[in-house]
Amino acid sequence: MEKGRLEAFSDGVIAIIITIMVLEIKVPHGPDLAALRPLIPVFLSYILSFLYVGIYWNNHHHLFQAVRYVNGRVLWANMHLLFWLSLFPFATGWMGENHFAPTPVFLYGAVLLFGCLGLLYFDSRPDRASRSGLHAGDRNGARLQG
Repeated sequence: MEKGRLEAFSDGVIAIIITIMVLEIKVPHGPDLAALRPLIPVFLSYILSFLYVGIYWNNHHHLFQAVRYVNGRVLWANMHLLFWLSLFPFATGWMGENHFAPTPVFLYGAVLLFGCLGLLYFDSRPDRASRSGLHAGDRNGARLQG
C-alpha cells in the first residue's frame, strides 16, 4: 500500500486534535485583561500540548519521508499512535482546568509516555530495522513492514 493515505489520515487526525484543544479554551465574559487571568493555566497547558503534538507530527512526517509502502501492521501501529495523541485534548483540558494538580499532570505524562512508545514502533535506526519493520538501505526505497 502507498504511504499517502496513511500520511493524509494522520495529518487530518492531528489537525483535528489541535483544533479541539484550542476550542477548549473558553472565551472570558469580562471585557478587561483581568478576565483572562483564570485562563492562564488553560492557555499554558494548550501551549505545552501544541508543542508536543507538533513534535509528534514532525517526527511522524520525517519518518515517512523515508518510506514508500506500508502494510497492515504499520497501519495498526499508526492507529495506536493516533489513539494516544487523540487523548491530548482531554488530558490538556483536565490539567489546565485543575491548575496542574498532581493527578491530571500524571495522566498527561502517561499520555505523553504512551504516545512516545507508539512512535517508537517506527524507529528507523539500522540497529532496530528488523524489529521496527523499516528496511532502510536505500532511503528512497524503504518499506515499512510489520
